[in-house]
Amino acid sequence: MKQPRIPASVRPAELRSRLHRKPQERPRPVTPPAPENKDLQGQRDRLLEKFTVMQADLGGAFYEMAIRDHVRLDVLTRKAAELQRVDAELLAVERLLELERSDAAGLCPSCGSPYGPTVRFCPQCGHSLTPATENGSQPAGEAAA
Repeated sequence: MKQPRIPASVRPAELRSRLHRKPQERPRPVTPPAPENKDLQGQRDRLLEKFTVMQADLGGAFYEMAIRDHVRLDVLTRKAAELQRVDAELLAVERLLELERSDAAGLCPSCGSPYGPTVRFCPQCGHSLTPATENGSQPAGEAAA
């Protein structure tokens, strides 16, 4: 078998460096993430930790009651209600963080919850976010609250 002819202009050291050269990687432009409110992040982290502990506590309480065949629904219901309250608070903080990242359109006049630019009703309380007509009444098809 014939070996390919190497041009005289290419020296062996140069050839080796060409063969072992890695393709150049172009640096990707780094887009910094949108800065988030550190207070809201801290509050979210604390609520998430509290939720996790409470959820484990509720499951442990039920397990202990079940193996002793003495399930007290009033205790479990109270713990579940408190867990639900923390979950709702966590959801509200996460919604605030998300809306902060996406530039919220405003705050609900009824409950103060932030809402996005194309939202017609408050995601928290359901209040109509469409502007009232000039005579003070609501747009057609919407009932007064």
